Amino acid sequence: MPSGPVWLERFTRAERSIHHVTALLMLICLVTAALLYLPMLATLVGYRETVKTVHVWCGFALPVPIVLGLVSRAFRADLRRLNRFAPHDWAWLKNGNRRVVDRGRGIFPVGKFNAGQKLNAAFTAGAILIMLGTGEIMTFPGPWPDRWRTGATFVHDWLFLVVVVVTAGHLWQAFRDRGALQGMLTGRVDLDWAERHHAGWADAWRRSRPAGRRSSGETRNAEVRAVDGLPGEDSGEGGSEFAKRRPGMS
Repeated sequence: MPSGPVWLERFTRAERSIHHVTALLMLICLVTAALLYLPMLATLVGYRETVKTVHVWCGFALPVPIVLGLVSRAFRADLRRLNRFAPHDWAWLKNGNRRVVDRGRGIFPVGKFNAGQKLNAAFTAGAILIMLGTGEIMTFPGPWPDRWRTGATFVHDWLFLVVVVVTAGHLWQAFRDRGALQGMLTGRVDLDWAERHHAGWADAWRRSRPAGRRSSGETRNAEVRAVDGLPGEDSGEGGSEFAKRRPGMS
């Protein structure tokens, strides 16, 4: 291995753009919803119709970055990874201390995404669809019967509170893990961080690395790419070798 740090590409520029635009739209929706929902904030800010217009337009725009992102091969590959649960994901969820490291490696053979990230992605996708549907009924109530409008308002309001809690937890986890935050901001992560938090993904990168790249002639800050189609990633984590290992095995 080279003497300096080795960097793995975690997210492409397209993936980071999709995440940032979606996050910005989501935050605007949450802030404007709070201004509309809480009388205390509504009286302080005013301009209720303007706030409502911003909320509606940003809400309807929420799925757009994700739909446009399907053009990206890397984004589609990550969607497949997020959509698969392997045995080690269940073990990761059940363990009380998921950050245990043994000789510089995480004890779970976690792939590119851990189980918490997969669940968060599933919840976010579902919440966007439900908010979009209920928001459409509330914005254009004409064709809908009273019980549909009442139910849509109830679901929309309570799901807003759940999304606030989940979003706060997501931000807290991101800011307490500087490596994960760096990966989303710059697209790169240190190999040491990958081995501690995503040991299976680091293993897959090592297996995919051509023998010629292991020579001492590599630059100090070698930038490397974890390719698609690795065992345990696009091909399905449940069928990979490291997904079948028991926790604690390297």
